[in-house]
Amino acid sequence: MTLLEPRAIGTPVARRDGAAKVTGTATYAYEHLVGSPAYLHPVQATIARGRVITMDTDAARAVDGVLDVLTVFDAPELADSSDGELAILQDDRVHFRGQIIGGVVAETAEIARQAAALVRAEYIAEPHDAQLRADHPGLYTPDSVNPSYPSDTADGDVDAALAAAEVVVDQTYTTPLEHNNPMEPHACIAQWQVRDGNPDVLLYDSTQGPHAARKALAPILGLEADQLRVVAPYVGGGFGSKGSPHAHNVLTLLAAQRANGRPVKLALTRQQMFSLVGYRTPTIQRVRLAADKDGKLTALVHDAIGQTSAVKEFAEQTAVTSRKMYATPNRRTTHRLAALDVAVPFWMRAPGECPGTFAAEVAMDELAVATGIDPIELRIRNDPEVDPETGNPWSGRHLVECLRLGAQRFGWSDWDRRPAQRLHGDWLHGVGVASATYPAMQMPGNTARITYPARERYLVQIGAADIGTGTWTTLTQIAADALGCDLAAVELQIGDSALPDASVAGGSSGINSWGRAIVAAAQRFRSEHGDPPAIGATSEAEAPENPEADKFTMQSFGAHFVEAKVNRDTGEIRVPRMLGVFSVGRAINPRTLRSQLIGGMTMGLSMALHEESVRDARFGHVVTQDLATYHFSSHADVEDVDAIWLDEVDEHTNPMGSRGAGEIGIVGSAAAVVNAVYNATGVRVRDLPVTLDKVLARLSLHDSTKPSRMR
Repeated sequence: MTLLEPRAIGTPVARRDGAAKVTGTATYAYEHLVGSPAYLHPVQATIARGRVITMDTDAARAVDGVLDVLTVFDAPELADSSDGELAILQDDRVHFRGQIIGGVVAETAEIARQAAALVRAEYIAEPHDAQLRADHPGLYTPDSVNPSYPSDTADGDVDAALAAAEVVVDQTYTTPLEHNNPMEPHACIAQWQVRDGNPDVLLYDSTQGPHAARKALAPILGLEADQLRVVAPYVGGGFGSKGSPHAHNVLTLLAAQRANGRPVKLALTRQQMFSLVGYRTPTIQRVRLAADKDGKLTALVHDAIGQTSAVKEFAEQTAVTSRKMYATPNRRTTHRLAALDVAVPFWMRAPGECPGTFAAEVAMDELAVATGIDPIELRIRNDPEVDPETGNPWSGRHLVECLRLGAQRFGWSDWDRRPAQRLHGDWLHGVGVASATYPAMQMPGNTARITYPARERYLVQIGAADIGTGTWTTLTQIAADALGCDLAAVELQIGDSALPDASVAGGSSGINSWGRAIVAAAQRFRSEHGDPPAIGATSEAEAPENPEADKFTMQSFGAHFVEAKVNRDTGEIRVPRMLGVFSVGRAINPRTLRSQLIGGMTMGLSMALHEESVRDARFGHVVTQDLATYHFSSHADVEDVDAIWLDEVDEHTNPMGSRGAGEIGIVGSAAAVVNAVYNATGVRVRDLPVTLDKVLARLSLHDSTKPSRMR
């Protein structure tokens, strides 16, 4: 693969969208100027399972300013109702509490909200099941797990290896229900017009993929792809939750269909986002590690249980990372699901890899304790030379370098590995480490167009999305190097399904996928038009498949180092230091790369100590429906967080030599925090989040439970 000659890439260019965002001129989904908009507010089910038998809308319709009321009995019919999450208002069935069963359209958002509260629904309630447990009678094996991995794998004789092992760790770890909560709520504006007898629909949406949104929504509404345009130039975060349309998009489009060409606006409330736009499934994970007395793994078993929705399956790939992280001759991974009467789970930053690595990396720390081996040395001893799953060589596996560099930078050798050995005043101090990996994905179907509209000016177009990661800037850098021009000569256009096809911003695949398309278009442009090109010259190209994708396993790697301190009297936990060292190929933009890495690490800190959505299984709903009761890390919790990366180029992934970095920062970071808390206190917490009550109750015991056994 021919690599770009770096000129613009590798430099810490300031965000091209920065000025627009800090001055408030960046236009988010709800803020696009449209003429005479109407406003929509959903009506949601108040039971977890059953049927709607009546909906009394008289009081709502009587409110001055109400324009329309949609219900399950009179909404427009969808052309395709096969998607259980998106096929709303098509029948009287209720599948989970909070499901959309209607909507009110009014002159203002306030009137719509008031009137929606006046809609009275009567139900026939049925028994529901909204509680995940390890012994759930309905556990089943999905056909595959996200996106298309086999659910179960097995190599060697695991049971014999466990029985014969000198050291065994056998523990269960749990992670709770978590919600993405981007700062910009899910919002959209829909305008449904008819031109020459055909629908012409415009949707301003907060989405991670304008083309993905169009491809999902158009068939449901009976539209051809070119009859629906989705626009999303700026997106205020998503963390996966905006990777695909949700029911609120369909509701807005149905309302717009009846609005006689008038635009309809909807911004979900923070409370509504806890039931309508996905979440990270809770997990129950049993991890078994067998090793000899020198710490070499002889068997690894990772069994993961998660939940899905009875109305639509989403199977998270929780145990997949354990198939390739460490070398062992005997390995088994399984996934089981319980289909519950709850909303549909969905992507949340590093879905699967994040919770799965938490369990596996805490188990590795427990193995280090059981064998008396330094946890960094233990990981080095089990580093595989090739991909254990496929036997392929790595495109670049530098985990050992990350561990060693991080240990040096962090001062690892200065710390006592025995737990509860360092007390400063009232605070016990300790350190922890964890490894991380994330696949270098490339999505198909990406096309870029390059035009030369004026002298020393290139217009680069691709329908990608920038969800706050820096895409506006990094794609401009890639285009400048591919065209051999200055950054100032490139005008980038993204965030519109009217532009050439682009995959969703997810799976840390954006730069790998879109950048490859831009390089291909630039190469074709130069070949077809020479230098200098004629004014008006244009070329378009689709990203080619990577011929080396089947020859190498392409993954990013990292190592997390954490110092934790725990108050011996209260159990309060603080994290004064976090350091991440990563192997992500060439850095396209060091400034935006560091931002992504420390953002992921901070999210991992939040996962370790704070984040937990609480569902009341009696009624089926989440009770922590705001940012006061759904806790996450604040400024006081985030002290010294730093991320560095190796100086490397991956020659096998793409012409830029880079790999994705948006998600690897969160992978493993929660485990490092938990391991540091154990080193500080001797208390091993296996159920996230690590709240003070879980530590304080056992603090004086120094974790007298025996997590492992020696033979």
